[in-house]
Amino acid sequence: MRVAQLGSGTPEVAVVAGVHGDEPCGVRAVERLLEERPAVERPVKLVVANEAALERQVRFVDEDLNRAFPGDPDAKSHEKRLAHELTEELGDCLTFSMHSTQSHAEPFAIVNGVTETARELVPRLPVTAMVETGAFAEGRLFTEIETVEVECGLQGTDAAAENADRLTRAFLTAVGVLPGDTVVRDLPVYRLTDRIRKDSADTYEVFVDNFERVEAGDTFAAADGEERVADDPFYPVLMSPYGYRDVFGYAARKLDVLEPSRAVDCD
Repeated sequence: MRVAQLGSGTPEVAVVAGVHGDEPCGVRAVERLLEERPAVERPVKLVVANEAALERQVRFVDEDLNRAFPGDPDAKSHEKRLAHELTEELGDCLTFSMHSTQSHAEPFAIVNGVTETARELVPRLPVTAMVETGAFAEGRLFTEIETVEVECGLQGTDAAAENADRLTRAFLTAVGVLPGDTVVRDLPVYRLTDRIRKDSADTYEVFVDNFERVEAGDTFAAADGEERVADDPFYPVLMSPYGYRDVFGYAARKLDVLEPSRAVDCD
């Protein structure tokens, strides 16, 4: 784990990149900040988390770091030990954690719950949606640290790296680290309701677009040509053929953000 800081004093804000070793976009954003060293109005901690996985260009060494929190300092697993170290390092910092995905090119935010911080902060980021994990938060960083995660774009693309840089600077502006103003957006909010599991197969297909409503009776995916049909309407989130080993992605229901401080059920 590599830790750096901009500004003097004890940081109350942190930026985390490289939780997964196959998602380098956030690392490039952090490195750009460290190269430029912009003047800051309050200190910020910058963390590159899973250096061992990044060096090997793999998602993780022993297990998914973002399912390993709170971690264990005495664990055999590299990621379990690292999860404990990262939790200790971040302390009480409001944390911004960058990821990328195989499922969706446009940036969106993921939060543990639609808290007051999420309501006020996420609409100030250049994202297209906010996703609340609901019951599917176990082992993630934000179960231990107040965190906003962002999916910056497609893994390994220059676009994801550029989005990561833009998102990081917007976050740092929104929390008063960098000077300037942010644009407040009306954002749709989606709450995860179920994992969409997939059977073992040689080939997988997905026929629907993320965040676009799937109606009951619609064919949304297939495994070795065997089609999956929706029993009930849902909104797909993080859906892709090969992004996860055991699931296609998640089903969600949509909420409607009426204003930055209020979210209500839409359907």
